[in-house]
Amino acid sequence: MRSHASVLHLDLDAFYASVEQRDKPSLRGKPVVVGGIGGRGVVATASYEARRYGVHSAMSTREARSRCAHAAFLYPRFPAYRAVSEQVMGLLRDISPLVEPLSLDEAFVDLEAAERTDLPDLEVDTITTFAEDLRERVREITGGLTASVGLGTSKFIAKIASDLDKPDGLVVVSPGTELALLRPMSVQVIPGVGPATAERLRRAGIHTVAELEQVGLEELIRLVGKAHGTGLHALARAQDDRAIEPERETKSVSVEGTYDTDITDRTLMEHLLTRQAGEVAARLRKSGLSGRTVTIKVRLGDFTTLNRSTTLAGATDRAATIAQLARALLTDLDTSYGVRLLGVGVSGLADWIQEDLFGEEPEPERPADVPVPEQPARNRRTWNPGMDVVHADLGRGWVWGAGRGVVTVRFETAEQPTGPVRSFAVDDPALSAWEMPTTEQVAE
Repeated sequence: MRSHASVLHLDLDAFYASVEQRDKPSLRGKPVVVGGIGGRGVVATASYEARRYGVHSAMSTREARSRCAHAAFLYPRFPAYRAVSEQVMGLLRDISPLVEPLSLDEAFVDLEAAERTDLPDLEVDTITTFAEDLRERVREITGGLTASVGLGTSKFIAKIASDLDKPDGLVVVSPGTELALLRPMSVQVIPGVGPATAERLRRAGIHTVAELEQVGLEELIRLVGKAHGTGLHALARAQDDRAIEPERETKSVSVEGTYDTDITDRTLMEHLLTRQAGEVAARLRKSGLSGRTVTIKVRLGDFTTLNRSTTLAGATDRAATIAQLARALLTDLDTSYGVRLLGVGVSGLADWIQEDLFGEEPEPERPADVPVPEQPARNRRTWNPGMDVVHADLGRGWVWGAGRGVVTVRFETAEQPTGPVRSFAVDDPALSAWEMPTTEQVAE
């Protein structure tokens, strides 16, 4: 364990929604929901104004609308989010060569590897001042976005610290105070303790980290398995020596579960795979990724482990698609003797998203012998709420809404004050999508 609180965790607050509020002045201070806008869509991020109504990530858009009907529901703009992420990650890499991005909006930084005149030592007062300055620099380079920062002697403690005073918070956990911080907390603060594990621990009378700390290793292994029990035993004692891994490349995203009693019910297996597919999809969306290959992992009662996979023509991050493929892969396996582990994973990752992101309704399938009617190119435009557009006379703006052959645009940007709202025919030749210039284009 480190003797200084030299692990820094930075988390940009309500990231996607904050970028939208920055770029759309009329939405500042108002509830904003980013994600799928259709009936089967899923919330990716909600602004803090929307969270007051109970809206949160991974919630269905239908439920989010019922809770906060007056929110702005916007389709995600990943080029804008990636541009901000690159700014922030570049700032962090100027601090230390050891930066481990976890997603577009959060990363660990190893301050022990930093060689800076403004960080002469790693004492609490020094790193607190340094972190305050870092948060201000993030605000400056991103045009007003806030970040919550935590510092501790390990990744585990730093991550918990960054969650304690959101949004726009800074918490430093001084060396030696880790257990005092952890003990009153729920066991669910520990990574990997989801609803199922929490319920198993609750049935054993374990609700807080302090109660978990009193449980011996053998008992924990009996309750939750060897790997999970060993990890919980260490983290309940604030023991975490994981290194910060710079430039970590995510090759796949997966979720799996091990069960105390072998499962023989196929319906239950399909339900579990569906739930895991939803968790995988949520992680993909958080990282701005999609993938082409879906894999299931099945460990039978005799400990035989089977893997089956299928590859799509294009990348997806849709929970429904991943779940459908996972269930189809299961049909080819003989599970009559019971299953003790199930898992779903997505690989072949890409940092781009297809147009059907977040569960929008797919086009109805046509028989192969029925031709698709040809339409003028401009009639095939898709005007998603929130997308950037430009008008030949009125300049840049964003789509406020579209339907019944009409698209409504508010003309404003982060640099321009709130402008007028105008409606146009969906095929108006003066209106077109606006694409963010690349770094190379800006340099020119």
